[in-house]
Amino acid sequence: MRISTEICSTARHVGEEKAIELLAKAGFDCWDFSMFDMVRLDWSIMKIIENDHPLNGNDYAAFAKKLKNVADNCGIECNQSHAPFPSKIVGMDYLKRAIECTAIAGGKICIIHPDNNASAEQNAEMYNALLPFAKEHGVKIATENMWNWEKDAPTSCFAACSTSESFCKHIDVVNDPYLVACLDLGHAEMRGSGDGAPNMIRALGSRLQALHIHDNDCLGDSHQIPFSMNIDFVAIAKALKDINYQGELTLEADRYLNAYNKDNVYEGVCDLAKSARKLEQLIKEV
Repeated sequence: MRISTEICSTARHVGEEKAIELLAKAGFDCWDFSMFDMVRLDWSIMKIIENDHPLNGNDYAAFAKKLKNVADNCGIECNQSHAPFPSKIVGMDYLKRAIECTAIAGGKICIIHPDNNASAEQNAEMYNALLPFAKEHGVKIATENMWNWEKDAPTSCFAACSTSESFCKHIDVVNDPYLVACLDLGHAEMRGSGDGAPNMIRALGSRLQALHIHDNDCLGDSHQIPFSMNIDFVAIAKALKDINYQGELTLEADRYLNAYNKDNVYEGVCDLAKSARKLEQLIKEV
């Protein structure tokens, strides 16, 4: 089974090109193309702000191609990507740009968040509008399980795809092989958000084709390195084995590298690779 991780947290220290080189050196088979800098927001007013990142400019395609060339030279593949969010604020043009950049980089799946507070039918309108473009580029779209905070309480509450029923419905309403599921294990395990990652894995079955793997205390969305907090990865490994999961093991432990800097970030990347290999081994053994 191949292991992968997002490049955003490493790129904060050394830039995207060097991040890909370090991932390959640490033993990752693949890289997850983080495109959050394509659209930057002022979260206090939920408005798009000025942004000089290459993904936001006219040369976005050349930038994606450059990253692919770096990866090819390192012997590592782009397996999936993450479009900027929230999707309804980012807008269709940038979501299509994310799909296009995924294809250029060689990725096969682009994760595009649903609207947290919309129904499966409402979110289907967005996905159905994007699917023809995605098919032209040979890229599947993956919807992801979301979460909302319960007001004045340290728990999460219902959001799009946060239960097995809602997640399956989001896929089944669209009923197209180019819309698949990306299960965020951390979101699934937050108290009050749904029925837990193992149950969701089994309910999704073959719909599940991508993962966001990280750890938390089942209260906050910590995005920490696997096996460091409270999530039961033995139960998750068993569920993935039960459905014969065929995708990559992709980490999204992006806050783990906050404690590192440009001089020692490679050590942290190696830790992440070891944690992914530990999960891979666990799946074999359970």
